[in-house]
Amino acid sequence: MVVNVSDVMSIYSKVSSMADASAKNPSASGSTETFGQMVSGYLSDGVGKLRESEQAAASAAAGKIDTATLAIAMNNADIALTEIAAIRDKVISAYKEITSGAI
Repeated sequence: MVVNVSDVMSIYSKVSSMADASAKNPSASGSTETFGQMVSGYLSDGVGKLRESEQAAASAAAGKIDTATLAIAMNNADIALTEIAAIRDKVISAYKEITSGAI
Protein backbone atom coordinates (compact mmCIF):
# COMPACT_ATOMS: atom_id res chain seq x y z
CA MET A 1 0.00 0.00 0.00
CA VAL A 2 1.40 3.38 -1.02
CA VAL A 3 0.86 6.10 1.55
CA ASN A 4 1.13 9.76 0.69
CA VAL A 5 2.78 11.67 3.54
CA SER A 6 0.62 14.74 3.00
CA ASP A 7 -2.52 12.58 3.31
CA VAL A 8 -1.25 11.11 6.58
CA MET A 9 -0.47 14.56 7.97
CA SER A 10 -3.90 15.80 6.89
CA ILE A 11 -5.63 12.91 8.65
CA TYR A 12 -3.45 13.37 11.73
CA SER A 13 -4.40 17.03 11.84
CA LYS A 14 -8.13 16.29 11.46
CA VAL A 15 -8.08 13.58 14.15
CA SER A 16 -6.11 15.84 16.43
CA SER A 17 -8.65 18.64 16.06
CA MET A 18 -11.51 16.17 16.66
CA ALA A 19 -9.81 14.91 19.81
CA ASP A 20 -9.25 18.46 21.04
CA ALA A 21 -12.89 19.34 20.39
CA SER A 22 -14.17 16.26 22.22
CA ALA A 23 -11.91 16.98 25.19
CA LYS A 24 -13.30 20.52 25.44
CA ASN A 25 -16.97 19.40 25.24
CA PRO A 26 -17.48 16.37 27.46
CA SER A 27 -20.95 14.84 27.47
CA ALA A 28 -23.39 16.07 30.08
CA SER A 29 -25.17 12.71 30.13
CA GLY A 30 -23.10 11.38 33.02
CA SER A 31 -21.62 7.88 33.02
CA THR A 32 -23.35 6.70 29.83
CA GLU A 33 -20.85 6.73 26.99
CA THR A 34 -22.03 6.68 23.41
CA PHE A 35 -20.27 4.80 20.64
CA GLY A 36 -19.02 8.07 19.18
CA GLN A 37 -17.58 9.12 22.51
CA MET A 38 -15.85 5.78 22.88
CA VAL A 39 -14.27 6.03 19.44
CA SER A 40 -13.32 9.65 20.09
CA GLY A 41 -11.67 8.58 23.33
CA TYR A 42 -9.58 5.95 21.56
CA LEU A 43 -8.60 8.45 18.89
CA SER A 44 -7.62 11.12 21.40
CA ASP A 45 -5.50 8.58 23.30
CA GLY A 46 -3.78 7.67 20.05
CA VAL A 47 -3.17 11.29 19.15
CA GLY A 48 -1.74 11.86 22.62
CA LYS A 49 0.74 9.04 22.09
CA LEU A 50 1.71 10.50 18.72
CA ARG A 51 2.30 13.90 20.31
CA GLU A 52 4.42 12.33 23.05
CA SER A 53 6.59 10.63 20.43
CA GLU A 54 7.01 13.94 18.59
CA GLN A 55 8.18 15.56 21.81
CA ALA A 56 10.55 12.65 22.45
CA ALA A 57 12.01 12.99 18.95
CA ALA A 58 12.59 16.70 19.51
CA SER A 59 14.20 15.99 22.89
CA ALA A 60 16.42 13.31 21.34
CA ALA A 61 17.51 15.72 18.61
CA ALA A 62 18.46 18.20 21.33
CA GLY A 63 20.33 15.47 23.21
CA LYS A 64 18.02 15.58 26.23
CA ILE A 65 16.92 11.91 26.24
CA ASP A 66 18.62 8.63 25.44
CA THR A 67 17.90 6.42 22.45
CA ALA A 68 16.11 3.78 24.54
CA THR A 69 13.50 6.30 25.67
CA LEU A 70 13.15 7.51 22.10
CA ALA A 71 12.72 3.95 20.83
CA ILE A 72 9.96 3.30 23.38
CA ALA A 73 8.16 6.52 22.41
CA MET A 74 8.41 5.68 18.71
CA ASN A 75 7.12 2.14 19.35
CA ASN A 76 4.15 3.57 21.28
CA ALA A 77 3.45 5.93 18.38
CA ASP A 78 3.58 3.03 15.92
CA ILE A 79 1.09 1.07 18.03
CA ALA A 80 -1.18 4.11 18.31
CA LEU A 81 -1.10 4.69 14.56
CA THR A 82 -1.92 1.03 13.96
CA GLU A 83 -4.87 1.32 16.35
CA ILE A 84 -6.11 4.48 14.63
CA ALA A 85 -5.88 2.77 11.24
CA ALA A 86 -7.78 -0.25 12.57
CA ILE A 87 -10.54 1.99 13.95
CA ARG A 88 -10.76 3.79 10.61
CA ASP A 89 -10.99 0.48 8.75
CA LYS A 90 -13.76 -0.80 11.04
CA VAL A 91 -15.75 2.42 10.73
CA ILE A 92 -15.49 2.32 6.93
CA SER A 93 -16.46 -1.36 6.91
CA ALA A 94 -19.49 -0.67 9.11
CA TYR A 95 -20.51 2.26 6.92
CA LYS A 96 -20.29 0.14 3.77
CA GLU A 97 -22.32 -2.62 5.42
CA ILE A 98 -25.01 -0.21 6.52
CA THR A 99 -25.25 1.56 3.16
CA SER A 100 -25.43 -1.71 1.21
CA GLY A 101 -28.46 -2.91 3.18
CA ALA A 102 -31.77 -3.45 1.43
CA ILE A 103 -34.43 -0.80 1.80
